[in-house]
Amino acid sequence: MTISDADFTKLVRFVQTNYGIDLSQKRQLITGRLSASIRQKGYSSFADFINNLLKTKDETEVTLLLDKLTTNYTFFMREQDHLDYFRKTIIPDIVRRHQKDKTLAIWSAGCSSGEEPYNISMYLFDYLGADARNWDTRLLATDISSKALASARRGVYELPDTIPADWKKKYFVPQSGGRYSVAPAVKDNVIFQTFNLMDPIKFRRKFDVIFCRNVMIYFDQPTKDALVQRFYDATVPGGYLLISYSENLSQNTPYRRLATATFQK
Repeated sequence: MTISDADFTKLVRFVQTNYGIDLSQKRQLITGRLSASIRQKGYSSFADFINNLLKTKDETEVTLLLDKLTTNYTFFMREQDHLDYFRKTIIPDIVRRHQKDKTLAIWSAGCSSGEEPYNISMYLFDYLGADARNWDTRLLATDISSKALASARRGVYELPDTIPADWKKKYFVPQSGGRYSVAPAVKDNVIFQTFNLMDPIKFRRKFDVIFCRNVMIYFDQPTKDALVQRFYDATVPGGYLLISYSENLSQNTPYRRLATATFQK
């Protein structure tokens, strides 16, 4: 299927206004990923699909659109140096600060298929050891894609060689076909929820750490700056924001840079 200039502009504007994702240079991606799916749903053209989408904002149509146009690619131990900084510097700091209430608030924003929040949980459990049972380390993991969240909740993966051998024993359960499921204790430590990062951030608590890695690459600069300000407002004083190595914040960011892709309020 081909898409007209007018329909392409309508779709780009709809997605950017409502979800922050900039598709202005992704015309080929749109036609390549959506054509077969909208034909299967009975549409004869992009015009029919887009007109119905803009008119009804039907949840199933929006879900189809987002699942096809966002790349939910992630893996365990991604950007290992970053996670080492989290393990060696950030976890000891936030644990020290919460010795009285023993409650941590961590958010994996744009969690995709779940490897990141499960990974974070494993680091927390490793650091706290037997004392983990006395702490509330449950973390929030959100994504805009219902398909990605369904995969994350299942928690079944092919594990990379970078997973430590002792982690395979402690935090995973072998399944058929060489796959592994996340152990129940780790799975129970993550609360998955659909969330659009363009929406106001009004969670019950402010966060000690926000992970938002490989998400803002889809946003233009004004959208990034506005989101970072919302993150800042949702972070406790002294709290952290971790982005990916392929991203950076504006020079006028309210956060203080600590290390590569690592910032503090």
